[in-house]
Amino acid sequence: MPTLVEQPPEDQGWVHEAKLDGYRTQIIIDKGGVRLYSKNGRDWTAKYWPIALAVELPCRAAILDGEMVVSGEQGTPDSPALEAAIWNEPSRLVFVAFDILHLDGRDLVSSPLLQRKHALRQLVEPGVGTIRYSEHFEGDALAIFRTIKKTGLGGVISKRADSRYSSGPSKTWLKAEYSRNRVSNC
Repeated sequence: MPTLVEQPPEDQGWVHEAKLDGYRTQIIIDKGGVRLYSKNGRDWTAKYWPIALAVELPCRAAILDGEMVVSGEQGTPDSPALEAAIWNEPSRLVFVAFDILHLDGRDLVSSPLLQRKHALRQLVEPGVGTIRYSEHFEGDALAIFRTIKKTGLGGVISKRADSRYSSGPSKTWLKAEYSRNRVSNC
């Protein structure tokens, strides 16, 4: 879980992703099939059944971390529509993968973030589809923050490029939201 901050970190060694405001979800793929879990560990496979059916990744086993979202009219995630889509239009659901914890018997948790994202990108193609890769950006955090704001998204998640994956609150993952920040000229 990222720590809330007023603005993204400006020092080197961070990558930045758009804050999607979806439901945190993990996809587990193994001999038992495909299962999807909420951030609280609840099995939501039945609720996310179109995603479970769409998982056709080139691997035998994996654990993907990401967010369940619904695209709005502008193509950006529509948070208010997500709950209704789960119950009434589950075919609108999209899983956006931002991390990978295990792949074909390899524990990737202790690998640096950028190595994990590289492995994830080899598995999940960017672009359109039911399962998508969450792009990350390097460089000027405030410029990235301002650019993402123009798209109508809720903020930026900044992650240490060399960080290991850990459960629970994290100081290596930071969340900067537009409504709570004091960044000038945003």
